[in-house]
Amino acid sequence: MSDLNSSDALPRADADQRLDRYPALGVNLMAQITSRSSLNAAWKRVRANKGAGGIDGVTIDSFIEWYKPRGDLVREQLINGTYQPQPVLRVTIPKPDGGERLLGIPTVLDRIIQQSIVMTLEPYVDPSFSDSSYGFRPSRSAHDAIHQIRTGINGGRKVAVDVDLSKFFDRVNHDVLMQLLAKRIDDKAVLKLIGRYLRAGVSENTMITASCKGVPQGGPLSPLLSNVVLDVLDKELESRGHHFARYADDFMILVKSERAGKRVLSSITRFLESRLKLKVNTQKSHVVKIHKSQFLGFTFREKHLQIHPKSLQRFKRRVRELTSRTWGVSMGTKIAKLSRYLRGWVNYYGIANCYQSCVDLDHWIRRRIRMCYWKQWRRVRTKVRKLLSLGVPTHIAVTTGSSRKGYWHSAKTPGINMGLSNAWLENQGLVSLRSQWITLHHG
Repeated sequence: MSDLNSSDALPRADADQRLDRYPALGVNLMAQITSRSSLNAAWKRVRANKGAGGIDGVTIDSFIEWYKPRGDLVREQLINGTYQPQPVLRVTIPKPDGGERLLGIPTVLDRIIQQSIVMTLEPYVDPSFSDSSYGFRPSRSAHDAIHQIRTGINGGRKVAVDVDLSKFFDRVNHDVLMQLLAKRIDDKAVLKLIGRYLRAGVSENTMITASCKGVPQGGPLSPLLSNVVLDVLDKELESRGHHFARYADDFMILVKSERAGKRVLSSITRFLESRLKLKVNTQKSHVVKIHKSQFLGFTFREKHLQIHPKSLQRFKRRVRELTSRTWGVSMGTKIAKLSRYLRGWVNYYGIANCYQSCVDLDHWIRRRIRMCYWKQWRRVRTKVRKLLSLGVPTHIAVTTGSSRKGYWHSAKTPGINMGLSNAWLENQGLVSLRSQWITLHHG
């Protein structure tokens, strides 16, 4: 791995051979993980994902120089089993629905090693996962999970069992996880290394604390490990004949009656807490008619998929942040960042029946952008001059520019709408949700 820019490809096994080897893998997995080709491929993934540095302060940009004199020693330690991962750096980020999510950021080196572990294990382990599991898996997406739920609804299952796992990633039981891994992997060196990552500890405010449970979110390894744990749940649901979809720790079970749903909620809660040692949030877990449910940001109205109101609230909150009058950046930067967010949002939520929502949101977004321009121009003379340069008749430009109305109210007046027209805003790079939705559905 002395040359992390090497183009060596990660070795791949034939799919049938991978399945034949499950669960006891009679291969030297550690040799694959520590191969220069695998570590180089892992480095490319980590570099592409960018991200902050860990506890050692080494960043993506400075990593190559840091690694050159240490690379051979790192590989030697990995091979002989003496490598000790660094504690993760604790970072908190706000949750969309309130509260905080705890992230654990590994060092760049540990992210590379974890990524190499994932790339080596995934081809062997993933094929055994449930077909109803969609999160953090190759060629699967949240949209596939939504399709799975819609299939169940069309089959007459109109009641949803929503089980909320309380702080799942922070509460994964290490003993349960390692036992499950040992059933799939017979390479003790790999198991030992994964165990060290689980117990590496957490650095917060310069204090390092031991980690006796949990799989820190923020590293490449945690999604795969979470699927190993929750695949036990998937298999249990399959054995009971339930129609369900799971994306990471978010899952929905469909049944035909509320009575059946209550039985399922009770029994699955007992299973999760006794078998997997997880905690179910009984305050947020419930049985509801499908039109009152929420899954991955969507809700379901008979045969129509709709954006959940909470998702729309989060969207508007983010747009307000990106179009804040107090954000001291140029309008070009504002529009570029906003448009990037709008494209990503409509690519995800655009599968819903939301044409009219896109039209309404377009009107609201344009008004906010016009408000930002109006505030930026500030002085009456500047406002009038700008409107005139945009082709607004003199009497309208003067009346509009000298108005004492507030920025938000002014943003819907004829003069501003005439000057900062939809076409003009589009030429500045502003994306239209309506146009994106039409392209998504009709090409």
